[in-house]
Amino acid sequence: MGHLSFAREGFAVAVPDWMPGSKDATVLASGVVELALAAALASGVQRKQVGRATAAFFAAVFPGNVHQYVKHLDASFLNSDQRRLGQGACQLHPLAFPT
Repeated sequence: MGHLSFAREGFAVAVPDWMPGSKDATVLASGVVELALAAALASGVQRKQVGRATAAFFAAVFPGNVHQYVKHLDASFLNSDQRRLGQGACQLHPLAFPT
């Protein structure tokens, strides 16, 4: 929910400078997609396809995690390299263990 409201600036830090469009639009779009994927996963409908779509989403946003880690950029609770590395590792999990 933070993508769409109170934490947008914090999420914008993770958007690499080479991404087209505004950082705010990228954060809003990724927030909408993340919420839609969460709802779809919770529904249990077409679980395998939704799981694959979620893994693809995590792969698509992973460059933001790398950008934030390499540039040592703080955002909300990701205020140390250890936490930023942990966030990236968590997003790689669906790719390593697909449904």
